[in-house]
Amino acid sequence: MGSVTTKTHSNGLEYVEINTTLCKARIFMQGAQIDYFEPTGKGPLLWVSEADDYQPGNGIRGGIPVCWPWFGMSDKEGFPQHGFARTRIWSLESVKMQNEVARLRFVLNIDEADKVFWPHNTQVAVEFELTETLKVSLINRNSGDDTITLTQALHTYFPIGDIHQLKATGFSGAKYIEFAKGPYPQEGDEVRFDKETDRVYTELGPVQLLHTPDGTIEVSRENSQSAVLWNPWIDKSKWLSRFNDEDYLTMVCHEAANVLEDKLVLEPGQEHVLTTSIRWL
Repeated sequence: MGSVTTKTHSNGLEYVEINTTLCKARIFMQGAQIDYFEPTGKGPLLWVSEADDYQPGNGIRGGIPVCWPWFGMSDKEGFPQHGFARTRIWSLESVKMQNEVARLRFVLNIDEADKVFWPHNTQVAVEFELTETLKVSLINRNSGDDTITLTQALHTYFPIGDIHQLKATGFSGAKYIEFAKGPYPQEGDEVRFDKETDRVYTELGPVQLLHTPDGTIEVSRENSQSAVLWNPWIDKSKWLSRFNDEDYLTMVCHEAANVLEDKLVLEPGQEHVLTTSIRWL
């Protein structure tokens, strides 16, 4: 019989621990952020820096931070990078366990202070479905009277063993912007890594593969034609917070997104569900 248990980290952050015959996982109330997922009999599918100390108020450097309601830097001075949702405390609204499949739903109650950043009547939730596959859905509903526009991402960190051996495939036909330049057409189907990579892809197919020394990870997206592929490489790793100098060697981010021309425009009453699913092949 599977179990879902609420616990508290030594630094004070509350989290939910999930144990079933299919997987083990951990999801923090802060940011509705999953930092650990391991299918039974296989290796972990999420990476977290050993430099992260899980301090309240800091997004965890790893797992799947929720970037909402904007991705990257805001065009408004003083607004937090990647939005405010990843550092807020979410509420666990429901837990369902059936045939060892765990489903959890977290909701964010936007308070008066956050309305400085987001003065809209929006309902936002994150749903997790945990089997041998990790499925994460970011759900937006416009409950107001005006059209709203936002960008967002599920900022997934993957353990890839050795960045020099990593081959990412499934990028044929896409285009990308990198370091505020482009768009460039993707050359071929695969991406290799030998320098800092910070690509925002659009017109991207729904499935990519990360071929690592430990096996192949399948990453799929729904209701998303954009994604971010990121590795900070050597120089940037030295000044990133909660990140060791050599962490770039063992991680890569491949993030389901709605950015650039794929930004989300919601009419009154409209709902949108951004989903990413990850699994070992």
